[in-house]
This record gives sequence, structure tokens and C-alpha cells, in this order.
Amino acid sequence: MTSIAFIAPDGTRYDIDAPNGSSAMENAIRRDVPGIDADCGGACACATCHVYVDEPHLALLGKPEAMEEDMLDFALDVRPQSRLSCQIRIRPELEGLVLRVPDRQA
Repeated sequence: MTSIAFIAPDGTRYDIDAPNGSSAMENAIRRDVPGIDADCGGACACATCHVYVDEPHLALLGKPEAMEEDMLDFALDVRPQSRLSCQIRIRPELEGLVLRVPDRQA
């Protein structure tokens, strides 16, 4: 298990012990994190699980794959730290990962 956190648009923090190998999005859905809609169910076919990755972990995630970059074109208020949470695989190196949910999803 790896500890991660989602910060909802209203500032509420959701601390989650996430199973390694699962996606950040799956964990958000299980914990009912507001703002993570995940309309496509994690198939990287929408942008409704858009999050902002806090700086300390951004480099560990690496750059988004081409398909994720294409889907981020549909997200609102895309920033350099934008990622789709369905594409973030939990692993021990991500201990303490903080993901901030935007005010609105596409």
C-alpha cells in the first residue's frame, strides 16, 4: 500500500492507502472523491479524472504518453502539472503523492 491524497475543490483532503498497481482514479472512485467523474472508467478516453500533481512527485511520474496528452486537450484549465488520474499507477515511490482536483471537469 502507498499513501496518497486527493484535495477536493473545496479543500477537503482525502487520505487513501492505495494498493500498488491500482490507478489513482480507481482509488478516488472507491473513496467518493468529489470531482473525479471518470466517465470512461479508466480507459483514457475522456478527461473527467483530470488532476494537478503536486510538484515533489511530478518528476517521478514522467511525461504523459501521447494518448493521455491527446485527452488532456479536452480538459479544462490544463497546467504543466495536469495529468489524468486513470494513467497514474500507484507504486511505492509515490508515497505521499498529492493530487488536486480542479474546480470543474470537462
